[in-house]
Amino acid sequence: MFKKVLIANRGEIALRIHRACKEMGIQTVAVHSTADSDAMHVRVADEAVCIGPNASADSYLNVANIIAACEVTGADAVHPGYGFLSENANFAEICGEHGIKFIGPLPEHIRMMGDKITAKETVKKLGIPVVPGSEGGVDTDEDAVRIGAEIGYPVIVKATAGGGGRGMQIVRNESDIVTAVNTCKTEAKAAFGNEEVYIEKFLEKPRHIEFQIIGDQFKNCIHLGERDCSLQRRHQKVLEEAPSPVIDMETRMRVGGIVADAMANFGYEGAGTIEFLYEDGEFFFIEMNTRIQVEHPVTEMITGIDLVREQIRVAAGKKLHYSQDMVEFHGHAMECRVNAEDPFTFMPSPGQVTQYHAPGGLNVRADSAVYSGYKIPPYYDSMVAKLIVKGYTRDGCMMRLLRSLEEYVIDGIKTTIPLHIELLHNKDFQSGDYDIHWLEKFLDAHNNPDD
Repeated sequence: MFKKVLIANRGEIALRIHRACKEMGIQTVAVHSTADSDAMHVRVADEAVCIGPNASADSYLNVANIIAACEVTGADAVHPGYGFLSENANFAEICGEHGIKFIGPLPEHIRMMGDKITAKETVKKLGIPVVPGSEGGVDTDEDAVRIGAEIGYPVIVKATAGGGGRGMQIVRNESDIVTAVNTCKTEAKAAFGNEEVYIEKFLEKPRHIEFQIIGDQFKNCIHLGERDCSLQRRHQKVLEEAPSPVIDMETRMRVGGIVADAMANFGYEGAGTIEFLYEDGEFFFIEMNTRIQVEHPVTEMITGIDLVREQIRVAAGKKLHYSQDMVEFHGHAMECRVNAEDPFTFMPSPGQVTQYHAPGGLNVRADSAVYSGYKIPPYYDSMVAKLIVKGYTRDGCMMRLLRSLEEYVIDGIKTTIPLHIELLHNKDFQSGDYDIHWLEKFLDAHNNPDD
């Protein structure tokens, strides 16, 4: 087992990794920017190293400084968390070249799944269903017109290296396809340094369903069921739940089994998530995330399996603690992402937290690095907490989540807690009748009541 893990991240995920390490008897190193010198992960870690100024590019994305911090402190492994360098194959390779274990998949797997066209081709060969679309990148205007006609409108143009909704456009008729492809290429080049785009069938009212998997170095791989992440704004998840209200146990085990077997054959190591669009009883692969995800506690709540601990174990060369028949699902869990933003306009609201009180009680978990007096910096992602609760039933879970949200105190800044409270009072959400477009329509109606 590792003796010392450097946590190449910040905020609640850095604290989450620290806790898992300490429970395993592993020393921790926190790295931080100058803006995060008083952050909670810096305060609790065994050692802390400043790796640069406020900007992420100069600190949390500064590979040379992170490697130097490993060498100075004697860290023998790096956990990248999510975001930043977590899906950077070059960083994983550099760690290996310096004798430092990257707690995550092999660099070649990160690289393959980071390119959406390669990922789609790979999983298709492994037997995972995919969205109908172009076989590769779209090179010419003629290709765009031909592919659009073959798939049938509406279609969606996506950047191969894209994410976060950038380099993406819906096209509903042939007359717009060429303009959309060229626009997306320009956006993709500016955002990702790669102008390649591809075309897929656009599903009108899908849900976003993702399956959590974890594999070891011995080609053992299990799935931990699905999460429903359909409540999204501008392709950013807002609230997640597990299990999905529209997936039954037979479907869960069938699709989960397909995914786990495919990833075992692929030789995948570590935690990963296979993401699908789900419509009319069919699953269509959209991408794979080769890291721990923000919403992993939802899965932990209903399975009792510590995903970060398993990540660390398999990275150290251990076999998975669990076989598929040991995985059991109990109850229902939901996670609210609490952001330092106006709850309905989503304008950022950094600043000093004057009072902080997390809710408690049975099956209530608040993952946050915030404390009273902490000043939330304006330089990073706006998420400041995740509130996760579990109930025996979905209705019971919603009641517990509502109670916990009403109990949560984060004063001095605006947060998205009022939005979550409104969502829990909404009849569509209560019935589970929503898709990936539902939240934006809800917000539009809230913000423009007279339209």
